[in-house]
Amino acid sequence: MSGHEDASPAEWSPRTRQNRGRLDWPTILRNIALALALLAGVWAVFNVRLPSVDVLQADIAAAGFWGFAVFVLIYMGVAATPIPVTIMATAGGLIYGLSFGTILSMVGVVGGCWIGYWIARALGRDTVLRLLGSHAETIESKLTDGGFYAVCALRLMPGFPYWPVNYGSGALGIDNRTFLSATVISSLPGQLSLVAVGAFIGEPNVLNGIAVGISWALVIALTIITMRRWKSARDSESSKNATTEVPDDD
Repeated sequence: MSGHEDASPAEWSPRTRQNRGRLDWPTILRNIALALALLAGVWAVFNVRLPSVDVLQADIAAAGFWGFAVFVLIYMGVAATPIPVTIMATAGGLIYGLSFGTILSMVGVVGGCWIGYWIARALGRDTVLRLLGSHAETIESKLTDGGFYAVCALRLMPGFPYWPVNYGSGALGIDNRTFLSATVISSLPGQLSLVAVGAFIGEPNVLNGIAVGISWALVIALTIITMRRWKSARDSESSKNATTEVPDDD
């Protein structure tokens, strides 16, 4: 019957024809952003070479009083990208010593991580997960419905870089306060250990040597504690969800 036949293109409403012809600009812009982010990341990894510690030390010293601000800005830029932060933290200890070097390194790394977090919030979940590449599965499984301990556990995980945690937290809905508090607490042991190494290289005395040993022991201890707390929190949440499910009565 004619009443059940599909409408011909000529019978489509103006709204339907308008929707069919309209470009999906949010998707297009996100894909462009993804392509640009991927290109920038690849370019940075293969082309950006941080100068040696000696060169950094000379450049920062040449900046005079504002050298500490130069150091922090450089560190923030590094921490917001896939470039490893190791040389910056070590340089902080070598240039500024253990105490001041740790303070400046923490400001730089937390600021850079926060920048990465907000970049991910702007790009969105799908774009960021594609950007994360091989890290996407780990990040998604750990941070989906995660919280403070999830961020800390990934941040303290040996050999796991900072940048996937930053971008994953922003894309997967970790709230800003949780991200910042977890980043400050979980970054401190690693930064302290690297700064201590730099301070020991610059001035190999007993105090700096003890700081190296204590800081690395602190990294190991906090990693174990955080992993246990995180697993306990996940198990508790799973049990809570299981008990709240009401079985259907036939």
